[in-house]
Amino acid sequence: MATEELIKATVFCTYHEIDYSFILLLEESGLLDLQLVEEEKFILHSQLQQLEQMTRLHQDLEINIAGIDAIVNLLQRMQEMREEMENLKNKLHFYE
Repeated sequence: MATEELIKATVFCTYHEIDYSFILLLEESGLLDLQLVEEEKFILHSQLQQLEQMTRLHQDLEINIAGIDAIVNLLQRMQEMREEMENLKNKLHFYE
């Protein structure tokens, strides 16, 4: 894996002014997949947008990890439903 695809977790925490333990709690709850490289934790670039969203929920709205987990799951279900609706629309147009 190329190192440019990784963001050092401590750098993310410093930039967003959050405690490192928040990142560890997200990892522990399965909401974030951190990569361990030479005994340091890194965030995949592909997870950055979702992590920033979870950070805003926590900082701005004071939502705890369990609440963030529920919100993330609901947002994922909504996205799946949107995709399913789009597929059904495409099938309907095909048969018209």
